[in-house]
Amino acid sequence: MSDNTVQNWLPRRHRLTLAFVAVILLLSAGGDSLRDLLRYERIAILQNHQYWRLITGHLVHGSWQHVWLNLAGFLLMSALFLNTYTVWQWICVGLISMFTIDLGLLCLMPQLFWYVGLSGVLHGILSAGAMAWWRAGSRPMAAMLAVTLLGKLIWEQWQGALPLSGNLNVIVNAHLYGAAGGLIAAAMLQIKYPARRKLPQNQT
Repeated sequence: MSDNTVQNWLPRRHRLTLAFVAVILLLSAGGDSLRDLLRYERIAILQNHQYWRLITGHLVHGSWQHVWLNLAGFLLMSALFLNTYTVWQWICVGLISMFTIDLGLLCLMPQLFWYVGLSGVLHGILSAGAMAWWRAGSRPMAAMLAVTLLGKLIWEQWQGALPLSGNLNVIVNAHLYGAAGGLIAAAMLQIKYPARRKLPQNQT
């Protein structure tokens, strides 16, 4: 199969989505030693200057159950929101969400020794996706998503993790910080691209 055939069959943003899923699976297959090297770890970041953990901590997981739940959420959001921003804009959303989570954990949760998982970033994607839907004119859907997300965040702050989380040790504040990061990223993109009103078309 030629490169052109692959590009026509699978658009670039879909290839990048699958590549991201592959990275998560490969890191998870590395086992506990790789996870411990890459996870967000407060002392390692502040005292040993291991700053890569600020990014890689969101890409490794505590268990395979954790991996599958996060990947299911990521693929669902890809199906919902993939065309609402360009590839580079989505990278911006992800990085700003990561930065906001890291900043919140470092400054507001000094008692948290370590953290892993993509769920905080997924909440950033949700909030940025809701903003994009609002800008694109899908306001009833955007409002419904925003109310659902806000209700979830309030529940988590009040009662803790949702029952669907099972036995996972969920850091609910990471969801809150990630959602805030997604809103910040969406607002920054709105300022930079004020004329965008329609959803971008598929890129190949």
